[in-house]
Amino acid sequence: MAATLPTTANFWGDLPEDEYYASQGVKNSKSYFETPNGKIFTQSFLPIKNSDTGIKGSVFMTHGYASDSGWMFQKICINYATWGYAVFAADLLGHGRSEGLHGYLGDVDKVAASSLSFFVSVRKSEEYKDLPAFLFGESMGGMISMVMYFQSEAEMWTGFILSAPLIVIPQPMIPSKVHLFAYGLLFGLADTWAAMPDNKMVGKAVRDLDKLKIIAGNPRRYSGRPRIGTMREVVRVTNYIQNNFDKVTVPFLTCHGTSDGVTCPTGSEMLYEKASSADKTLKLYEGMYHSLIQGEPDESANLVLADMRAWIDERVQRYGPKCDT
Repeated sequence: MAATLPTTANFWGDLPEDEYYASQGVKNSKSYFETPNGKIFTQSFLPIKNSDTGIKGSVFMTHGYASDSGWMFQKICINYATWGYAVFAADLLGHGRSEGLHGYLGDVDKVAASSLSFFVSVRKSEEYKDLPAFLFGESMGGMISMVMYFQSEAEMWTGFILSAPLIVIPQPMIPSKVHLFAYGLLFGLADTWAAMPDNKMVGKAVRDLDKLKIIAGNPRRYSGRPRIGTMREVVRVTNYIQNNFDKVTVPFLTCHGTSDGVTCPTGSEMLYEKASSADKTLKLYEGMYHSLIQGEPDESANLVLADMRAWIDERVQRYGPKCDT
């Protein structure tokens, strides 16, 4: 019988949140945002500013499947905030502290639109409307960030950054067409069932075993078998994205580990090759797994973060002046 992992409110232990965030050089706030499809949990991470510095831009982050905007994912948010960016994140519907059946994404378009409505409300606010703004998505959050991009008004985003985006599903992870067809014959009654094969995605995503234990200890992580409707939507949406690469026109950076067993690096390569963007960057990391920042040894994760920082800082210089707020 496996040992039970101790449950704490945060991955760093019992240190009060305000003290932890201050030690990282950021200020965190939490709130709920009403959308037509349900209430979503949101967070902001702002740099603790010196008197001679201002916010460089805003970054709107979306976590991956079964995860949330807290726990280890927020390490990405914190890093970007320490670089001088205002970071905003939301738990997807059906995830974390947002409303919805846990682990269920029965309509990805609505899920994306719900997070997007929060992001746009911040993007268009007086404080941030004149600053460069970027979408960021990790894993399935990369897939959903691309849906948000397609749903957005023209000129809404300066660019986007993707970390191991779910664009092409690896062959061993593709859900059986027979299963999806058979459950479909139940006319939607089976859509929420947690009945798809569990391919142990967490173990395939994380190379650092100590970090794997921490990630697995997230009390808000969905740990059940994939729901029928979620996998049906993943197949539909990844196909949609593959058929619309040419509609991508903004600058972007997409990053992938060559040993990713959860999302196929081919997806990042196809996006890079087929997108219409004049400014596009692909980074492939030899031997790295799926979770490039949360799940790799520090030396490898820091390499990815350094590449992301260099890319976003350069785009702020190219496409928008640094503005004090």
